[in-house]
Amino acid sequence: MVDDGYVNASSNGNGNGNGNGYQESPRKTKDINKKKKKKKRGGSKKKMTAEQALALKSVSEWVYLDRQLVADDFDFEVHKTVMMRREDKVVFELHSHSKFSDGFLSPSKLVERAHGNGVKVLALTDHDTMSGVPEATEAARRFGIKIIPGVEISTMFSPRIPEAEEPVHILAYYSSGGPARSDELEKFLANIRDGRYLRAKDMVLKLNKLKLPLKWEHVTRITGKGVAPGRLHVARAMVEAGYVENLKQAFARYLYDGGPAYSTGNEPIVEEAVQFIRETGGVAVLAHPWALKNPVAIIRRLKDAGLHGMEVYRSDGKLAVYSDLADAYGLLKLGGSDYHGRGGHGESELGSVNLPVLALHDFLKVARPIWYRAIKDIIERYAEEPSDLNLAMITKFGGTKILKGNSATSCGKDLIDRCLSMWLTTEERQAAEFEAIKVKLSCVEINQGETRVPIESH
Repeated sequence: MVDDGYVNASSNGNGNGNGNGYQESPRKTKDINKKKKKKKRGGSKKKMTAEQALALKSVSEWVYLDRQLVADDFDFEVHKTVMMRREDKVVFELHSHSKFSDGFLSPSKLVERAHGNGVKVLALTDHDTMSGVPEATEAARRFGIKIIPGVEISTMFSPRIPEAEEPVHILAYYSSGGPARSDELEKFLANIRDGRYLRAKDMVLKLNKLKLPLKWEHVTRITGKGVAPGRLHVARAMVEAGYVENLKQAFARYLYDGGPAYSTGNEPIVEEAVQFIRETGGVAVLAHPWALKNPVAIIRRLKDAGLHGMEVYRSDGKLAVYSDLADAYGLLKLGGSDYHGRGGHGESELGSVNLPVLALHDFLKVARPIWYRAIKDIIERYAEEPSDLNLAMITKFGGTKILKGNSATSCGKDLIDRCLSMWLTTEERQAAEFEAIKVKLSCVEINQGETRVPIESH
């Protein structure tokens, strides 16, 4: 969330006095107190600095880049929602989960809730999967929300001392076109998910040895078809079975890192994950560093591996010690609610993290050139090998559908033009690199039965 610049107005004097050494009449004092309370509640608007104003303009231009195109696809009511008046703040939610990992809501419901909370940019960052992103993107089109395709990758920090080994989660943020090599990333994530099944089964076995006869079938029923189980699914099964009173107790007694029922899976070394995120066109950010046992050593190692940033902001404000660490290592300072939808007072709400506009501007200043190169690589791959599969890679995360009855290749150029208009500025699209790709596309001929149809470029 961009800081909206409001501060509480201060009042003069003490008690019933006005600060000038004499007492006000009771009625006048009552009126003054009312005014003071009103000021305290509403506050006075703090003027933005020139730097903040320019940063907000830049961030807003990126956020609203695709609004007119999206609005054209829907009815008047949706058009009004999408083309709403630009306000003096833009809410970013950079850490959220859906039913595709250990969240409680579907991607569509998550987007709907985000919209209700005023979120304009939502990163869906399920654990070790991006399977929920297409649904989130489709739902986001109805509400005028921009989706950042993301994933929270489970990794291990493995120092020379085995006892110091600990799990580390890395958030990866990709362009609207998704990862540059999405097939390779999917294999990478699938291997981690396979390990999550083995890990969850081992947790159940350990709980059984601790005289808690939890059934594996109970865990898989909660997890749902096709979803890799995690600790939260095991914890939910424990609550339902009556072995613990709540999720917090399940973690505190059994499932915490190194706990009696804790287990590891096929997590890659954290440095390898950061490097792989970079290679696939993503921005790598350390998640919840306050949960780490040895954050300084890990951050130092990850900076050398190419880490871009770390979470510093939470719903309860900026954590100074981690902000200082980010400054010391030249890392972006970000944050998100880590929303799962489990309910209760202990969970931060979607959009509740107040990200300063300058932090968002710094994030996009780093991310956009990375995403630009990734989009270029994705489009270039199609130009060199214009197959339905490669075109599907372009449309998978971008929220643009191939119309029924059309082959992907028969409408490739139009789809690519549409996607690029939604993802890049006019200046970016007119760069020499993209002009060269257009030349390649103009020469492409696609087989459609016995007919070869050239794709013309503008």
